[in-house]
Amino acid sequence: MIKDYLVISEEVKDALDSNKPVVALESTIISHGMPYPQNVETALKVEQIVRDNGAIPATIAIINGKLKAGLSKEEIEYLGKKGREVIKVSRRDIPYVVSKKLDGATTVAGTMIIASLAGIKVFATGGIGGVHRNAQETFDISADLQELANTNVAVVCAGAKSILDLGLTLEYLETFGVPVIGYQTVELPAFYTRKSGFNVNFRLDSPEEIADFLKVKWDLNLKGGAVIANPIPEEYQMDYDAITKAIEDALAEAEKLGIKGKETTPFLLSKIKDITGGKSLESNIQLVYNNAKLAAQIASYL
Repeated sequence: MIKDYLVISEEVKDALDSNKPVVALESTIISHGMPYPQNVETALKVEQIVRDNGAIPATIAIINGKLKAGLSKEEIEYLGKKGREVIKVSRRDIPYVVSKKLDGATTVAGTMIIASLAGIKVFATGGIGGVHRNAQETFDISADLQELANTNVAVVCAGAKSILDLGLTLEYLETFGVPVIGYQTVELPAFYTRKSGFNVNFRLDSPEEIADFLKVKWDLNLKGGAVIANPIPEEYQMDYDAITKAIEDALAEAEKLGIKGKETTPFLLSKIKDITGGKSLESNIQLVYNNAKLAAQIASYL
């Protein structure tokens, strides 16, 4: 039944069949994350970094109603050019986009689902979604967190996006039994910066240790994924006070304009890019490269 909907590229299928490491990559970074042609250049560079570190990249999206694990260069270019015309797809959106034979760029949750269907265990992204600020009033909590609770895919990220309420995000993950592992750090990175003031659950210092952890978790049938929090390289991190002020200004504007739901994150990231004169976008790109490298190394050991 699944094979009616899922298309795995030949390269990814061969890698999975011969037990070679594969790393899933999301596609909202292509359509919603940055402008063309920078989005396409970044996506192709991320794929190359995965290859350079011994794994096969599987960029994931929905094209013409087909769940795709592994995109061609032409398909990445197609998504990059269409940009925000492409529907941003999380769990709830998949049946609609597939049944209507539309194109969809997958969020963290959407990518995890398709990766899991394809048999891919490790996924590299920028930052996960989480509990938004003032969620006690708005109930705005990313579907990424429930996906992490239920789907057996490890997500390598630079922590949760710093536009979120990081304390509540950690509490939510704890409630649903999702481990948060710091790679060579005890402090949760906050996307653009290496510090947040919050601690991870466990510090592990090598890709091999992380792979061992994941193997034990899934061997014991402990359902769900794991957050592998990989701090942005020091030379690319932003000044903590400057980025905090930029985020607060962007949040105030979003509230004033009444921006809600899945439009919130793209709006805030774009606004922060403007406020920081483009520095935040450069940081964003570098942390994605860094996560792709670590994900490939973990996948190789796993």
